[in-house]
Amino acid sequence: MNSVEMSICHANAALLRIKEQDIRLKIILQGETAIDKGVHIGGAYSAVLPMVSLYYGGYMDIDPVNPTALGKDMFVLSKGHAVAAMAAVYEDLGYFPREILEGSRSIHSILKGHPGPILPGVPLSTGPLGQGICVAGGFAMAGRDFPHFNVFCLTGDGELQEGMPWEAISHAGARRLNNFCVLVDANNGQLDNVDALIYQFHDLPGAFESFGWRVFNVDGTRFEPITAALDEFRNDRRSGKPTAIIVNSSKGFGGIGEIRKIHKHTFTEEQIVVERRGLEARREGAAREFELIVREALRELGEDGPGSAAFRKGLADSARRMRYELTFGKAGAALGGELAQVPSRRASPRDKRIRYEASALPVLTLGKGYSASSIISQCMKVFAHDSRVVTVDSDLSSTSGLQEGLSLVAKDRAFNVGIAESNMMNIGEAFAILGKNVWVSTFCPFFDWRVLRRIAIGYQERAEAIAAPDGWLAEGHNLDITFLATAPNIETRTNGATHMGNDDSLVFDSISHLKIIDISCPQQLIAVCAWIMEGNRGLVYLRIPRSPSPALYKADFSFEYGKAYWLRGDPSSDVVIISAGRGVLEALAAADVLAKAGKNAAIVDMQSTDAGTLRSLATSGKPVLIAEQNNGYILRAMEKAAFGFKGVDRGRIAALNLQDENGATRFIHSATYDELLEEYGLSAAGIAERALILIGAEGKHS
Repeated sequence: MNSVEMSICHANAALLRIKEQDIRLKIILQGETAIDKGVHIGGAYSAVLPMVSLYYGGYMDIDPVNPTALGKDMFVLSKGHAVAAMAAVYEDLGYFPREILEGSRSIHSILKGHPGPILPGVPLSTGPLGQGICVAGGFAMAGRDFPHFNVFCLTGDGELQEGMPWEAISHAGARRLNNFCVLVDANNGQLDNVDALIYQFHDLPGAFESFGWRVFNVDGTRFEPITAALDEFRNDRRSGKPTAIIVNSSKGFGGIGEIRKIHKHTFTEEQIVVERRGLEARREGAAREFELIVREALRELGEDGPGSAAFRKGLADSARRMRYELTFGKAGAALGGELAQVPSRRASPRDKRIRYEASALPVLTLGKGYSASSIISQCMKVFAHDSRVVTVDSDLSSTSGLQEGLSLVAKDRAFNVGIAESNMMNIGEAFAILGKNVWVSTFCPFFDWRVLRRIAIGYQERAEAIAAPDGWLAEGHNLDITFLATAPNIETRTNGATHMGNDDSLVFDSISHLKIIDISCPQQLIAVCAWIMEGNRGLVYLRIPRSPSPALYKADFSFEYGKAYWLRGDPSSDVVIISAGRGVLEALAAADVLAKAGKNAAIVDMQSTDAGTLRSLATSGKPVLIAEQNNGYILRAMEKAAFGFKGVDRGRIAALNLQDENGATRFIHSATYDELLEEYGLSAAGIAERALILIGAEGKHS
């Protein structure tokens, strides 16, 4: 490093110290004006140095005017409690106006207690510990291809007590994601103990290294060690490893009073005054230091020499990057106020429809059996010609067909992340944020409720940003993720209760914005896949049979979400049997048994909840039997649809499912499929028998 570069480096460090105080003052503004006067001050304060180093040190290629521009570097605040620090930086850079910092956490504010995509420039919701680093790893996977970009993530040492981050850390090391840089805010504190972790890491740097990471363990109380480590990441061309920078400081580092040593603090007016005065005094000191450094550098380089000119230009560029006006005079430099902001533009709409040759989709023979995984594989082979289709499996690709199908066309978009379903789901979200049509798959019970819920929150916040007149996102910028759930209902058979998918629908039905679809027929599956490829279908939980099943629908079948399909009979039949998934096959067989007994049975395939049909049947006065191989998902849907409506005769509605005799949900142990049908009365004979009882009861009732 020559004398000019050295002088610029010293002056830059002084500028960063000025910027540090400006960011802290913006954090205090948030606390002063928040609806609850509160800020997660401990984690926000310790996050300031790494965030200021990253955003103002020249390490990121970003575009605050167009935050969704492809190919730009990405940042994920995994430790969502530090949202006040992120918001201060983003406002300073122009992602949103200053008024957003005021009145935070209120119902009327888009600045909440944790970050989410309702806030301009923020790609995902974080806060549920450990998930942000997993999504960031997914971004890094995407950023290795064209257009190439780097991914930065700020996590905390407390957050790393969670198990989920280590799925991502292990995976990133194995994939050698050298465009991935994680900064660990090692502030050695957490909620219950701000002065020490609940338990100490034996060797945090060594843990990262053991997973194939390049690690820098630095003093986090000064800018120079942090920027030196970021220099190493930026200049890396050979290591082939992701980078971890352990930034060692303390909870609330950089604060003035004792308030900093608190996880979340509610400010008093006196504390605001003390903190602001202290920070302003520090800023004045940093500004004087900057002026002295500049004056000394110009003296050493010569007022009119080439070195002085290079120094002036380099320093002016740095100041501009930090959003300061800088003017030079004979005696040195004068640092002015902040540059005017250029507000973020609304994103351009995205066309999410997947292009493919529809005539190349599988052609099925009515009544012939096909496995769902084979159908998925054949469909993916067709869809994969559009580069926006991405699949992620977790060591169960043989049951999904995703990887097999997509790999035939594009192996680089068919991922298998091993036995790490939580990481799989987070990686899927990363690709969906970038505009991809994403499919992730595992057994029904293996999807992580915590991750699914957080993704759905992000989906809602994106929808709100799209709908808002001044929102930063446009149509097509929400998530398209299909959660391909294999072996639903009782189809895992002899694997045991932990693998049996008889309760997932009821559990996930509580997740807002999730569309649950239960496949009974391979032709229906093709139609659903085509429906999803139209784009903007959102979060779809698609349950597919494990064993082959016959084609029940004709080749021209077109799927419509929220619509039930009558496979046989009509509302005037002696009894209406409602089912979904493989239960539809047993219901059809039961109708044949009933026909021999002289009774007419209508069969309704409730592949997705049709509230109108359920309400109509509940109030029709006709016998209705809901036969399903789970804990009563359709039954609950009917109860919700018909709740409060007059004319519902509960005696005319019967249910066959896996609840116990008292109507309580339960888990189902292993057995053969036929044994399970027989045990729980869900065989064709069992359904027919229950239908005859219902018809008889209806006749007596009449």
